[in-house]
Amino acid sequence: MTAGRSSKEIENYYQGLKKDIEASGYNFSPDEEFVKELLESILINKERYGYEACPCRLASGNKEEDLDIICPCDYRDPDLGEYDACFCGLYVSGKILAGEKRFTSIPERRPGPDERAKTMQEAKDAKIEFKFPVWRCRVCGYLCARDEPPEICPICKVGKERFERFM
Repeated sequence: MTAGRSSKEIENYYQGLKKDIEASGYNFSPDEEFVKELLESILINKERYGYEACPCRLASGNKEEDLDIICPCDYRDPDLGEYDACFCGLYVSGKILAGEKRFTSIPERRPGPDERAKTMQEAKDAKIEFKFPVWRCRVCGYLCARDEPPEICPICKVGKERFERFM
């Protein structure tokens, strides 16, 4: 633990998140010490940048540019589906949790900055008319049709800023 971060602070953060993610059907890695080290790094990033950037990726310091890597990141679910763990190993599948499968290295699926900018521009340029806009949670894929996205995703509990206009 760092000098500025107490074991109690990390433990409280861990217990609160663990309860929330398990209620949403997700699992932390069974290696509690490893999880707490990652969570400490997330807290450091929150202090440094003002948001909980993934500790295993280089954050820019610009929240808008880093929305896709705020934990839980946009890549968690595809990584869990394909590799049974997310890129940094914080989240794992039931198979890894039960010891039926081992954690392996996971390739980076985050596109480079040019590809991310292109995708964002294409989404802004799309011209489809509906009575209400359709909002998509970039983390879990939850869709809703309403004037504004929900304050908190009812599925994965991320904030409103993690939604994108889908249609």
